[in-house]
Amino acid sequence: MPLNFTAIDFETANNSAASACSVGMVKVRDGEVVDSAYWLIKPPIGYDAFLEWNVRIHGIMAADVVDAPFWSEQLHDFTSFTENDVLVAHNASFDMGVIESVSRASFVPTPTHEYLCSLQIARKTYHLDSYRLPSAAMAAGFEDFEHHNALADAQACAAIIVHAAQRHGAASMVELAELTGARMKRIGAVAADVPLSA
Repeated sequence: MPLNFTAIDFETANNSAASACSVGMVKVRDGEVVDSAYWLIKPPIGYDAFLEWNVRIHGIMAADVVDAPFWSEQLHDFTSFTENDVLVAHNASFDMGVIESVSRASFVPTPTHEYLCSLQIARKTYHLDSYRLPSAAMAAGFEDFEHHNALADAQACAAIIVHAAQRHGAASMVELAELTGARMKRIGAVAADVPLSA
C-alpha cells in the first residue's frame, strides 16, 4: 500500500463547526503532492454570521462568500477530489467535526472516510516546544506559509505526514499509524475506530 492520502483544512465563520467558509485540500500519491484545490463556502443559513475574531484569523468576510456555493452544492466536488482517501488534518477532530456539522446543517450525508491526525503524528515524530501547525511544519521543512489560509494549512499538513513517514520508514498510512501509535478513525456512515488491520 503506497503513501496515499488527502490533507484537508477548513476555516469557519464563527464558533459553530457548521459555519465552514473555506476548505483547502492536497492530494498525495506515493508520497508526492499531485493535486490541490481550494474554494470558498457559503455557510448554511443560520450558521452564516461572521464573527470579528474569526475574520481576524483567516481574513474571510461575509462579502467574500456571497457568490460562493453552499456545502450542499460542493459536496460532490469534495468527494470527487478526496475519492476514498484517508483524510489527514492537524487537530483532525476539529476538521472532521466541521465535515459532520456542515453536512448535518446542510441536510446532506456526511462523506465516509478513514482519517488520521497530523498533530498526533507530529507528537510521536518530533521533540518540539509546541506542536501547533507552524512549528510542526517547520520541523518537517515546510516554512513561511500563510497560516489560516486553508490551502496553505493543508499543504503544511501534507508535508508533516510525508516527512513523518520518511522518518519512521512507513510505506503506507496504516503503517504510519501503527509505527506512531496514532489511531485511525472514521467519519461518515460508520463513525467508529477502525482496526489497523482493516
